Amino acid sequence: MENCKFCKLIRWEIPAWIVYEEENVIAFLPKEVEVYGHTLVVPKKHYADLYDIPYETLADISRISKMLTIWYKEKINATGMNLMHASGIDGEQSVYHFHMHLLPRFKDDGLHTRPTLPQIDVDKDELLKKIQIGG
Repeated sequence: MENCKFCKLIRWEIPAWIVYEEENVIAFLPKEVEVYGHTLVVPKKHYADLYDIPYETLADISRISKMLTIWYKEKINATGMNLMHASGIDGEQSVYHFHMHLLPRFKDDGLHTRPTLPQIDVDKDELLKKIQIGG
């Protein structure tokens, strides 16, 4: 995409702090590092979101995320990791080029990344009928 900032980074039109790169995926530090080791894992080809990205490319991103998680445990002593992703406007996606945030965690780091969700009343049987695959 012409104006996508991640595509520009991949084309070397804007500077980047690249952590890891292979044929189809790149991992780099974001413009605003929000936690120590915060990394974005991004497909080199433009896919807007989770609805758009092919399974194979998503598998590559998952594999690299796992590899970096192990690497960060060794290199920066991370004792945990949060993987974060948002798809679509209602999912609060901010950049419309698929990306996964890796947020290394450390003992007593004070971060609380689990959202506080409202309590809802749901009929689980009715919901299951609507969403169950092969049901």
